[in-house]
Amino acid sequence: MTSGWFTGMSPPERRTFWSCFWGWALDAMDVQIYSLVIPTILAVWSLSTSEAGEIATATLVSSAVGGWIAGALADRIGRVRTLQLTILWFSIFTLVCSVAQRFEHLLLARTLMGLGFGGEWTAGAVLIGEVIRPEHRGRAVGTVQSGWAVGWALALVAQTVTFQIFEPEIAWRALFVVGVAPAVMVFFLRRFVTEPRVFEETRELGERPRVREIFARPVLRITILTSLLTTGAQGGYYAIATWLPTYLETERGFGALHTSASLAVVIAGSFTGYLAGAHLADRIGRRGLFVVFAICATAIVFVYTSVELDDGAMLALGFPLGFFGSGYFSGIGPFLTELFPTRVRGTGQGFAYGVGRGVGAFFPMLVGVLGATMPLGRAIGAFAVGAYALLIVAAVLLPETRGRILRAG
Repeated sequence: MTSGWFTGMSPPERRTFWSCFWGWALDAMDVQIYSLVIPTILAVWSLSTSEAGEIATATLVSSAVGGWIAGALADRIGRVRTLQLTILWFSIFTLVCSVAQRFEHLLLARTLMGLGFGGEWTAGAVLIGEVIRPEHRGRAVGTVQSGWAVGWALALVAQTVTFQIFEPEIAWRALFVVGVAPAVMVFFLRRFVTEPRVFEETRELGERPRVREIFARPVLRITILTSLLTTGAQGGYYAIATWLPTYLETERGFGALHTSASLAVVIAGSFTGYLAGAHLADRIGRRGLFVVFAICATAIVFVYTSVELDDGAMLALGFPLGFFGSGYFSGIGPFLTELFPTRVRGTGQGFAYGVGRGVGAFFPMLVGVLGATMPLGRAIGAFAVGAYALLIVAAVLLPETRGRILRAG
């Protein structure tokens, strides 16, 4: 965080950077809590892997809807106000998860939580993408993306603490209670973060944005290809992240501590990958980042899930798994910001990222279904590799946008 681009930020840029970073980190914490408690819920409630996957998928599908709604709201009422609303929403419904009494309750609570989860990314990505100057946009937005790994780590720490203090039947509920913490971010946002100048200039032009504009030429082609890009990116990630703790415990036979250690290595690789991806997005371009990381992730996932490895090799391979399986996300935020015009930027980003989440959301459920008839590792690998192939194709068909200046209108 001490590099020249960061220290050279203006005070408004820096405040926006940190608000989006911690907003994304705490958002990630709430999302990853569920993947960490799946093994416990499977045992306590006697759920099947298909039912557990259904909850994960419902959360992601609703996040797709939430992202689109938040994007449209961000174009109408502002990026900052929308960010405040979405953070409050997903914090409240994460808390509601803690009092669920059966499968249907948890399914509904996670579905409602997903609306805010999806909306937070959209509002935050548009906000920071418009505030940061073009030459630093890839690094700044990509570094904010590294907050996801920080949030995942916070969830892992919270899990370790709660499961040490409480019995599993209570600990998973306590973990969801911790998830209300992001609500504190709203007070910071209300006081210190303002709307981007380019958004204010666009609003002064007077014409209200219309959702249908992203489905009309010349924006339609961008809408379709970015939706395919985000489907590949998120489908691959969620197929792995949702089921990795369960795979390590049930198929690899790891105990809780060994699983936590393995996940810590993956998270360390993920955090490093986000930071590296952030710099590469400005150095080799957004498309180059997607292609290189997706190819490497394909190779790593295949080995990790399909090749017989000893425990030491599994532990070591976790770092590149996290590095390449997450780092390409650093380019998505700036890429979408630069591809859509300002007047419908929130709507376009929300829709494209939401479609990616909505379609990619079925990957965890399908992995769970397929995992009932074949080894879970192979099911994870099959869906992840297919998703990375889609990511590469869409990246190649889209234009490079590195250094693009954002204008009003």
